[in-house]
Amino acid sequence: MPGKENKYHLFRKWIRILHRDLSFFFAGVIILYAVSGFMLNHKKDFNSDYDITQKHYTIQGDFPKDKARFDKEYVISLLYELGEENNYTKHYFPRPGEMKVFIKGGSSLLVNTTTGEAYYESVKKRPVLSSLNRLHYNPNRNWTIFSDIFAFSLIIITLTGIFMVKGKKGLRGRGGIELLLGIFIPLAFILWG
Repeated sequence: MPGKENKYHLFRKWIRILHRDLSFFFAGVIILYAVSGFMLNHKKDFNSDYDITQKHYTIQGDFPKDKARFDKEYVISLLYELGEENNYTKHYFPRPGEMKVFIKGGSSLLVNTTTGEAYYESVKKRPVLSSLNRLHYNPNRNWTIFSDIFAFSLIIITLTGIFMVKGKKGLRGRGGIELLLGIFIPLAFILWG
């Protein structure tokens, strides 16, 4: 029947158009989500939000015997070696003989005021990578709306992709087996993982 065949060709034409245009439009988002998702999967191996540097060293010289002499100016002078003199926030003494200095941005310095042993931890936000990670946490309402459109579009891209290929490599052949495997593997991790 010519009418039925024309409808079928028209249907396949629109499937290809939808698949192509949505794929191109969302390709960048897919890549960004994939990269940030990979980084979040490996948070134990690599902190993609912060660059954390630790340094053990000894501060030379004699410290004041009286805690009261550890005023702001004196403590700031201890930060010059680290290049953090403009980032002082506050300091306190958590235990006798130990001073902790808080530095803007989350960095800190811990000093043994008897021996001069110091432990510095620098915490710097990774500007690009941490911003990518934020996308996974829906940072605002507009992004949530865009993410919902993106999620719905991924379903359309997937469904149109499933029906684009005919024959032995399509849904009734190898493609169908691959589709079932793609469903089974995540379910297996949920049920037995």
